[in-house]
Amino acid sequence: MDKILEAVVMSSYPNNVKQGLVRRVIEAAKQPMDSEQCWSMLELSTKLYLTGDTKYKREIGKEVLEVYGHYHPEEFEEFFNVRFLLSLLQEGYGPLGKRSHYVLDYIQLGLQFVLESPSANSIFSLLRIEVLRKVCERPSPKQCAKISKLLTQHPQCIPTGKHQLLFCQQLIRCIGQFQCVSEGEEEIMEFLEQVNKVSGLLQRIWRTQTSAILPSLKELFTIISSTEEQEAPSNALASVVQFVPLELMDGVIRNLTNDDSITDVQMMMAIGRMIDWVSWPLGKNIDKWIIALLKGLAAVKKFSILIEVTLSKIEKVFSKLLYPIVREGALSVLQYMLLSFQHSHEAFHLLLPHIPRLVASLKKEDSNSATSSLEQLAELIHCMFFRFSGFPDLYEPVLEAVKALPIPNEDRIKHLLGQNAWTSQKNELACFYPRLASKSETGKIGLINLGNTCYMNSIIQSLFMASDFRHSVLNLTEGNSQPLMTKLQWLFAFLEHSQRPAISPESFLSASWPPWFTPGAQQDCSEYLKYLLDRLHEEEKTGKRIYQKLKESSLMSQAVEHHYLNKTLIEKMFGGKMMTKIRCLKCLNVSSREEAFTDLSLAFPPSDRNVRGSTSILPVEEIGPQFIEPPENAGQLMGSPWIQRKAPKASDHAAPLMSVETLGFQEPGEAANPVHGDDVGVDAAKDPFSTFGEQACAPKDSRSVPDLINYFLSPERLTAENKYHCEKCASLQDAEKVAELTEGPHYLILTLLRFSFDPRTMKRKKILDNVSIPVVLKLPILVAPEETEKVCQHGKGGAVPGSGFMTVVYDLCSVVVHSGISSESGHYYCYSRECTDTVPHGQPRDGVPKPASDKQLDFEIQWYLFNDTRVSFSSFESVSNVTSFFPKDTAYVLFYRQRPGRQSCLLHEALAEAGRLHGEPSLHKDLMEAISKDNILFLQEQEKEARNRAAYISALPKSPLWWRDLDRDKDDDSSSGGCSPAAGGGGSGSFHGLVF
Repeated sequence: MDKILEAVVMSSYPNNVKQGLVRRVIEAAKQPMDSEQCWSMLELSTKLYLTGDTKYKREIGKEVLEVYGHYHPEEFEEFFNVRFLLSLLQEGYGPLGKRSHYVLDYIQLGLQFVLESPSANSIFSLLRIEVLRKVCERPSPKQCAKISKLLTQHPQCIPTGKHQLLFCQQLIRCIGQFQCVSEGEEEIMEFLEQVNKVSGLLQRIWRTQTSAILPSLKELFTIISSTEEQEAPSNALASVVQFVPLELMDGVIRNLTNDDSITDVQMMMAIGRMIDWVSWPLGKNIDKWIIALLKGLAAVKKFSILIEVTLSKIEKVFSKLLYPIVREGALSVLQYMLLSFQHSHEAFHLLLPHIPRLVASLKKEDSNSATSSLEQLAELIHCMFFRFSGFPDLYEPVLEAVKALPIPNEDRIKHLLGQNAWTSQKNELACFYPRLASKSETGKIGLINLGNTCYMNSIIQSLFMASDFRHSVLNLTEGNSQPLMTKLQWLFAFLEHSQRPAISPESFLSASWPPWFTPGAQQDCSEYLKYLLDRLHEEEKTGKRIYQKLKESSLMSQAVEHHYLNKTLIEKMFGGKMMTKIRCLKCLNVSSREEAFTDLSLAFPPSDRNVRGSTSILPVEEIGPQFIEPPENAGQLMGSPWIQRKAPKASDHAAPLMSVETLGFQEPGEAANPVHGDDVGVDAAKDPFSTFGEQACAPKDSRSVPDLINYFLSPERLTAENKYHCEKCASLQDAEKVAELTEGPHYLILTLLRFSFDPRTMKRKKILDNVSIPVVLKLPILVAPEETEKVCQHGKGGAVPGSGFMTVVYDLCSVVVHSGISSESGHYYCYSRECTDTVPHGQPRDGVPKPASDKQLDFEIQWYLFNDTRVSFSSFESVSNVTSFFPKDTAYVLFYRQRPGRQSCLLHEALAEAGRLHGEPSLHKDLMEAISKDNILFLQEQEKEARNRAAYISALPKSPLWWRDLDRDKDDDSSSGGCSPAAGGGGSGSFHGLVF
């Protein structure tokens, strides 16, 4: 009968004809048959099943085997013996080099017919040993899946005792070597099914033998932490973790993180490979294990590992948000990585270029998963904006991308940040920040934040960028008996000459710390600036004088020379004077008092006060004295601010207007050159007592700096509870108070009073109004009549004959921005540029200026953004628009530098002379040596760090081409920016790109 069956199967008859003949043979096999005939049929069916070259032949072999197993059990048991099975498992079946791949399927098929036979236990014992041997030989995923299927169906064949533990460990090692070589979706799905079968077998074993779980996990950790593997272990290992009971998590993580035998490199390798598992589809609880291990490392303060792993893996995790099948787990890991990485902006900033594309892709997907992920992502982004404010140029595209998404409230943001931080002790992370490899491309140096010290850093950088002040400080001689000024000199010198990307201002902070400030708490930068300047001024004033390297002009009169020599450096650079006059409205008596200032604190006008619209040259009327009807005896009020001013005649020379381009002095009668046409210039010229602000743009009805100055200098009525005690009347009387600037400082500091006390909440609240900032500001300075005549005769400044005022021009050089809604919180950063005299110092003294070169034009001076350790290039456009994009980021303290003019010519000429004589400031020997030693030390630190990082980075599992996921998702499918299909591309739906 076996010959007949073989002839039928091998014949060329159609399959339907063959099937009829085979049916007859199978029916005949159900009848009693001698042993020899049974063996012949079993041998033939075994041959067909194991070596048949078509599926049809294998199916016939299977059918015959099942019939003989069922109807001839004794013969089948005799045939299906231990020796035969051992031969199949160890030697295989078929010709050499073409061994059958169906041995395990054959054994599984035959086992069902010998389960009750006397030889069953012998077969089970054999299989327990052989499956362990097979697994140790690292079979393919397909063969491993067949072993798992066999053992799942016949658990009697699972190794027992110590062999069972070894079997689990070796099975995990097999999974670690699984690789899917095909990119077809069907093949990938088959691969995933095979992996699930193998990991499902582990789950079955662990359920019955929980004692095998921890040794199995130890083997898993050994695999993923190994630094000797040539190839990274397969992500299929993620399928193993999903079956570990979560109640074991705490103990497992605690044992791992406290095991001293595990090196940092091994731990970094392990957690890096675990993070790669987020790309494994259908895995459960993988994100929970990853986050638990990250938290465990934070608990034992393994911050260096966390930093390296986060920075190397966060972009890959982010890219997996494109795929719905792994999005939930990837988002959980991403949220923890970002919210815990609070000591530095580096991790978040790595994602900035990719966020707009991802948001666009999720919006396009338009699914519940995408919508939910977008909302969570937006919340995460706003948390990062809140934590790392001060990067408007970088954040603007991201803000635009998420502007339509919900914004979390501040309490929610603080809750998320407080809940996920690695540690509540900020000083524990001090040594890890900043992680900057080299100086900023700007050539400028940042300042390390020592724990909410951004208020000091922004002020120091603004003072440093005030070049005249910086040069004066750096020119101080050794042993000047001014300890705080000496520390400032050292800090400036390091900012000027250090090779470090950022330096620590710790020594200066401890020396300049206001005693009422709370350590570690956010402070008011304006308050700190006032205290610092006052300390520096008093230190010099009390006898510790700065050695004068700036020789005064030989043309100075003795009185003027004495005046300048008696001034401290702070007075020379930041000191101005203001005359306050109070007029009694009953007797019209005027009392006046002149006082010095180093900054002007500008309050906001009431909301009902009219705000003038902004133009390119913005006249601010009513900035000077008000036109109040004079008394009958006008002579007694000579010099009073309330004298009626005459309207200028056509023949009078109006105050010349300086446009942005016109940076030299103008002769009387010379035509003004406004930026945007003569009509603006004419209107602005009508009021010679006005302040002008030249700026790029300003929203309609918005406040401007000139508006605030106008409000500051406008008369104030003293009535009711604020009545003035008139000495002449000897009683309280209604009065009017007015302030006039009598001496403009070299550097004008303006503080916008944004913080006011709210009695309802008992807290200081912030005024978030946008204030347009002019790049050029013109102030009216009250001068003596004889001084006005001198100015007019020499054709200098903006004085108007008989007016008592002259115009002083200031250029914007720094803007300190506060980000937040309270003075007790938030963040400070600053925009700065180096303002120098735009008119050459060596111009002739005949009053005819040389024109400034194109390179000296005001709008071409480079702006920089200083945000603690980070320094970047910026622009005045960014300064102007920062509040428009980020409503909580508002200008707070402004620094303006006075242009050369009549009032300031002596100081400017002295500075110019010093510049010609000395060039760049020469530092004293000790300071130069200290900087040189620190630069050498930094280079040594860099070399050591490079070696350490090389060891760490080489240990990290490679994640090549992580960006493919984002590149594939471009709207333009014809774009050549992605990878070719051969390299693993194939569109955003490419399953292979996701998993592997």
